Amino acid sequence: MKKLTVKKGSECMACLACVQACSNAFYKEFHPDKSCIQIVAKNGAAKPMVCVQCGKCAKACEYGAITQNAKGVYTINKKLCTQCGKCAEACPFHVLVKVADQPASKCIACGICAKACPMEILEVVEA
Repeated sequence: MKKLTVKKGSECMACLACVQACSNAFYKEFHPDKSCIQIVAKNGAAKPMVCVQCGKCAKACEYGAITQNAKGVYTINKKLCTQCGKCAEACPFHVLVKVADQPASKCIACGICAKACPMEILEVVEA
């Protein structure tokens, strides 16, 4: 299974370079709410929240727009997405993005955020 992970013991400086790279890739603009990776405060430190490919979004989608590919990554078929937002509501990590009048988007483990991180704390791995 391919997925994005945060390296153990690493520290995030909350520069938002990963957030910017993700929102630019999906929406062609820097907007933190349009990023599939979020930086949150946890125990007084910044922590990247990433999609763990749990599949809860796929289970919530009544239209079969979210499926798991051969590498274990859940992807959204934009043509089948009805923009209802149930997948975003089902995401336990709040990293599935639903913008008004557009299909949902989620992490596809492309690694663009990992390449943008100056601290090199993100990586795409085969689990």
